[in-house]
Formats: sequence, C-alpha cells, structure tokens
Amino acid sequence: MTNTNVSSKPMARPAPAPRGDNDSVDLRVTPLNAGFVGIVENFTLDAGMPDVQRDAIERAMDSFAVLVFRDQHLDDDKLFALGSRFGPIEDAASGTHQDRRRLAHAQINDISNLNAAGAIMAADDRHRMSSLGNLLWHSDSSFKAVPARYSMLHARVLPPVGGDTEFADMRAAWDALPNDLKDTARELRCDHSMLFSRGKIGFTDFSDDERLRCTPVPQRLVRRHRRTGRLSLFLSSHIGRIHGWQTPESLLFIQDLVEFATQPQFVCRHSWRVHDLVIWDNETTMHRGRAFDSQKYPRDLRRVTVGGLASTLDEVPA
Repeated sequence: MTNTNVSSKPMARPAPAPRGDNDSVDLRVTPLNAGFVGIVENFTLDAGMPDVQRDAIERAMDSFAVLVFRDQHLDDDKLFALGSRFGPIEDAASGTHQDRRRLAHAQINDISNLNAAGAIMAADDRHRMSSLGNLLWHSDSSFKAVPARYSMLHARVLPPVGGDTEFADMRAAWDALPNDLKDTARELRCDHSMLFSRGKIGFTDFSDDERLRCTPVPQRLVRRHRRTGRLSLFLSSHIGRIHGWQTPESLLFIQDLVEFATQPQFVCRHSWRVHDLVIWDNETTMHRGRAFDSQKYPRDLRRVTVGGLASTLDEVPA
C-alpha cells in the first residue's frame, strides 16, 4: 500500500478550522494530501487553555478527524489534565495490559516496548505478544460498551527508523462505498472484543479473569456523528462476528470492508517526532502501528483516551 506521509506532504496552504458566528479563535491547520489529517501550526496545548481554544480544537476535529501538534512538552500529569478537558478519561485498556504497570497514572496507556523496570521487553513477553495486535487496523476501545471518542498519543522516545502510525478515514470510505454494500452494512451490528483481535495474530493466552473482562460487546457497523451528522464505517480488528450471520461470512465481509476502507486514497501515515501530540477521532477513523526493531530500540509513547458519551446502539440510525 502506498500511503501519504504526513510529515512531508502538506497541501499548498494552511486552512482555518471551521468556525461559527460566535467563535473567537481560528486554528491554523495545514491539511495533508489525504485531507483528513492536519498539522496545527504554532499552538501550545495546555489544560488551562480557554474554553474557546478547546472548542476550536473540537471543531477542527469534526472537520479533519486527526490533528498533529508539534513540540508539545507534556509530562504525564499535564497529558492527563489536557485529555480531561475534552471529557472523562478511560481506564487503561483491559486484557493482558493489567499485568504490567510502569506508569504512575492508571489511566494513561503505556504504548511502549518497555517492561516495568524500563528495559526492552523480551521477545516472548506475553504483554509484547498481545501488543502486536496494535499493528492491525483498529479503533481504540471499540471493545467497550461505550467506545472511545478521542485518543491523544504523545511521543517521548522513538526508534531511529520505523514505528510510524497510519490512519484511515472511515467517513470518506463510507462515502465511496458502492450502494449495494451500503445497503448491506447500514443496519448491521457487530460484536467487538480483544479476544477477537488478539486471536487474529495467534495470541490466545488469556486467563479466565481476562476473558471475563473481554466479554464481546455489540456496536453498530455504520455510525452517524452526533455533531456533524456524517456517516462512517465503524471497523476494527476487534470485530469477531456480525449478529445473525455465520462467523466465516461475518469475517469475510468485514475483511472486504477493511480492504476497501484502507485503500491509499483513504490512508495517511504519520512519521513521529519526539514531543509530537496526535489527537484522533476513534468514531470516524481507524489506525494501526507500523513495525520497528523492537528488540533493539526503545519506543515510548503515552496515550490518554477520552471516553464516548453513549453506546453506538443509542445513536441515530444510518
């Protein structure tokens, strides 16, 4: 797949985020070639920023879905406080993630290849094995009854090569989807669980307690955004079946949709810099990590995840 590299292919000129009649802040956002990722220029994120600045970021997210903020010097306390300005922060992901605690904040996700002592994890470390599932296309916390709204990922330590993150625009994918597939997908419900995504890479080493925490939850396959009204596919590697369908047919249909929705015209690749803070909308995008030499180089990123407001089953139907 040929992807747009967000660090090197901006569009010709910056564009302001959409604003309303009573808005007093314009963000200067440089759109990238895929159109749904933008670099925010000359803006420092801070939990104490005025509400008008937070609201401007939310309007920009409604338009772009992924925003890149360069040179954000945030410690864990500041990252947590920043995320809290946009809604309640989720607990760290369930599954095998609860058997390793390297960070002081229980609600900050440790997106790294480091163990509790800060050393690079062994190749056969079970947490490392489970975390390889992040290389599959997914939406954060789609396996929760109320899935995530925003993710905010901050880069602390990076490998010299590799470790990029790719994003895919599920709104544009829906818009381009053939009408017969739209008709099929529109009313479907899918079960999501980390058991399904990890099973796809051969990781099945779950305890009974972890299996209980990973009980599948239903989600709509097509969502309507509560602020913009736009429709989008709600795809994720966490999907394991479609209600009323046989499992093989479910997985084949979802795979067809994922292949369609991750064509080059819908995908943008972000090449990280230290102190980048990237915010993305889990309701309207998928993402995946890309490989790097995780046995040689440390990679340390921290994520806070802003919870959603309601079950997808309570959203206005497509």
